[in-house]
Amino acid sequence: MSRTTTVPDEARGSLTDRLLAGLPADAVLSDPDVTVSYANDMASFCPSGVPAVVVLPRTVEEVQHVMRTATELRVPVVPQGARTGLSGAANASDGCIVLSLTRMDRILEINPVDRIAVVEPGVVNAVLSRAVGEYGLYYPPDPSSWEMCTIGGNIGTASGGLCCVKYGVTAEYVLGLDVVLADGRLMSTGRRTAKGVAGYDLTRLFVGSEGSLGIVVRAVLGLRPKPPQPLVLAAEFASVTAACDAVCRIMAEGHVPSLLELMDRTTVKAVNDFAHMGLPESTEALLLAAYDTPDPAADLAALGALCEAAGATQVVPADDAAESEMLLQARRLSLTALEAVKGTTMIDDVCVPRSRLGELLQGVERIAEKYRLTIGVCAHAGDGNTHPTVCFDARDPDESRRARESFDEIMALGLRLGGTITGEHGVGVLKKEWLAREIGPVGIEMQRAIKKVFDPLGILNPGKLF
Repeated sequence: MSRTTTVPDEARGSLTDRLLAGLPADAVLSDPDVTVSYANDMASFCPSGVPAVVVLPRTVEEVQHVMRTATELRVPVVPQGARTGLSGAANASDGCIVLSLTRMDRILEINPVDRIAVVEPGVVNAVLSRAVGEYGLYYPPDPSSWEMCTIGGNIGTASGGLCCVKYGVTAEYVLGLDVVLADGRLMSTGRRTAKGVAGYDLTRLFVGSEGSLGIVVRAVLGLRPKPPQPLVLAAEFASVTAACDAVCRIMAEGHVPSLLELMDRTTVKAVNDFAHMGLPESTEALLLAAYDTPDPAADLAALGALCEAAGATQVVPADDAAESEMLLQARRLSLTALEAVKGTTMIDDVCVPRSRLGELLQGVERIAEKYRLTIGVCAHAGDGNTHPTVCFDARDPDESRRARESFDEIMALGLRLGGTITGEHGVGVLKKEWLAREIGPVGIEMQRAIKKVFDPLGILNPGKLF
């Protein structure tokens, strides 16, 4: 959805001229037919405005010029990466400067001794992962969109991925940042050392801030030694309850798989229809587990025994790396496949304690029946982060209404179970109301006060978060 407010030509022209004073001509796009393509990310039900201009800088100095200009003219700035986000956090506001950081895509340093990489925000996640792999190193955060999403976007929304159950979340790998503030000043946070506790942890403050506090122009990222190639196991269950019981048994026994993912029956069928993967559609829930240990077969055997004790109808370990990768690809295709079911999706991102995972999935089944909708669930089951995905026809007003209402019921359910409204997709526009419900009025007051310190004019990504 998009508002149709237009920016007067004279205002657009004045802003463009000021920007061109410090930017190359090809870095400033003002043709409305072009700028409209930068209006939104991949979220549904999130309004977007009409940008006045799109800027694609290549240097820190160019970003500083943009922010100085924006401050002088009191023009809002919306930072963007690859726009693969799912909360509307990168959606344009009327008359804004869209600051696309995709051309700042250099890997500046890979240091095997310090185990760090220094990168610009436009570096694609998968590109970084392959580059550090050549040094025998590993960057764990791996969102499903890792072939497209950028490190800057990952930092902005604190996006996670499939391997968080063992390796933790993005925030744990962001050691330091260079940030251009709203007034154009450049600030460095954090460190490149293994330890450091000097002052407030401003680096963590920026991770997940969705571009509302400053523009990340450089990141120091922590790396790990590259683990062995993972081996994957697939376990079929006759109910999601049994699959979630298996997850609880695995974690309670102290197992640390590198991946523990769940796909419900709807998701499995969607992936088969979309990509002909040959997954077992007779299953009610498919659990995928992986180990990247020196002896993954033995570890998977122990995990498989726990799955059988929880009621798995079949446990099948992959024979080799190729079969393992096929299973992982099936999981990565889940959201794309569910979108193909009806043409439009609302992708929820509710995270609950692992012990409440089964209750959430049972609740989602009831909500799907209540609203007569197809809702598939894929989940990072090892950390309780679920993605209930509402499939609907956006051309049908009644179905669209039911989709939105079901989405809200799922989030309310997550909060009742002691969870959070977002584990990795962020708040953006989509979940502003729900953020207020989760953290309460005092929490909102404190967050607004922090934003005012960094962005006193309120020009950075206005209308997002709260």
